[in-house]
Amino acid sequence: MSVSKRFIAGAVCPRCGEMDTVRMYRDDEREYRECVKCGFSDSLRLDGRPDPEQIETRVSGERSDRAPASKADDSPQPIRILDAGGLRRDH
Repeated sequence: MSVSKRFIAGAVCPRCGEMDTVRMYRDDEREYRECVKCGFSDSLRLDGRPDPEQIETRVSGERSDRAPASKADDSPQPIRILDAGGLRRDH
């Protein structure tokens, strides 16, 4: 079976930051992306379940330092608006 790899127009590689170097392809269970410039690659499961080997990170795991929603401080906070025109120096 031949895999059709397609470039993603406008996509930026998360490792090297180059645009239009990322291509993607898929099989029955996963979708893959890879950068032809730096060699970056990763994949996602198509069924939405997390990978069993996925490492828990600050983004993927629950945060223990976050206050529960009921204890969050939602009280109004004052803001100060500065006039940018007063900071301008025309010489």
